[in-house]
Amino acid sequence: MVRKSMDTNQPLISVVVPVYGCRSCLRELCDRLRAVITAIPADYEIILVNDASPDHAWESIHQLAMEDEQIRGIDLARNFGQHHAITAGLDHTIGDWVVVMDCDLQDRPEEIAALYKKAQEGYEVVFAKRIVRQDSLIKKVQSKLFYRVYDYFTGHSSDHTVANFSICHKKVIEGFRQMKEQGRLFPLFLQWMGYKTTSIPVEHNERSEGESSYNFKKLVTLATDTIIAQSNKPLRLSIQFGFIVSLGSFLYGLYLFIRFFFMDQHVPGWTSVMVSLYFIAGLIFFNFGVLGLYIGKVFNEVKGRPLYLIREHVNGKKESKDRSG
Repeated sequence: MVRKSMDTNQPLISVVVPVYGCRSCLRELCDRLRAVITAIPADYEIILVNDASPDHAWESIHQLAMEDEQIRGIDLARNFGQHHAITAGLDHTIGDWVVVMDCDLQDRPEEIAALYKKAQEGYEVVFAKRIVRQDSLIKKVQSKLFYRVYDYFTGHSSDHTVANFSICHKKVIEGFRQMKEQGRLFPLFLQWMGYKTTSIPVEHNERSEGESSYNFKKLVTLATDTIIAQSNKPLRLSIQFGFIVSLGSFLYGLYLFIRFFFMDQHVPGWTSVMVSLYFIAGLIFFNFGVLGLYIGKVFNEVKGRPLYLIREHVNGKKESKDRSG
């Protein structure tokens, strides 16, 4: 995208949208984005990142990009995950301000005007705060549980009503690009960076198409990966737990010693020994598992593989293939 073709007196707002399972929403999404951003007024670029969407969304993205040179399409080589797709989009932005939002229209494009207005008060990151979430009760409970567990293990204070929908200054995005670890969670990265941040309440719509790809199993995996990537508290807890078990074993042994030598009471041995052996063995395997997760994360990071691979990149009449980040 070439900025000189736009009005350089206006700010350029880049919108990054990871796409998965919402093909029929894309045209409406782009039309509404175009209308709200030009009314700010501002120039725009829309970057649609196809994360191997199973509904052949790339065909729609390609068509939209060919119709409007300010819409750019990125087709990932396979499904790398939502936050890797966001990273791919952010790596290709040139805007003064960058918006990240979902593709299913639960994030209302019209709220971008309010996010941008709040950012002009001196904030570098403005999150959309979903006061009334239009999600199922199960999804709300899962989200709240995820953040409570994450906060406990990392020592942060997160807001479960905040997700990806946000606007950031370009210097924030430049800082984000320097973070190359495989375990990624966009809003938590922004909060860690420490820029001047706030949030505003927005209206949250019901999902217009499809279902969320974050089922319970994926949320557990995401929580585990995020906690392991962001905190070593599980290791410290395993050490503390091991110390408590050792202390308890010592005190119990002292109690048995007193019973045998001072109270002349026979101490049955086989049952207590077997229970103790199984308990300690289970504890050892648990600690090895926690340690193994950290070693696995280190292994993934030292391989230095790219965060994503691009099969095709379309921008108006321009197309390119086989890029990575």
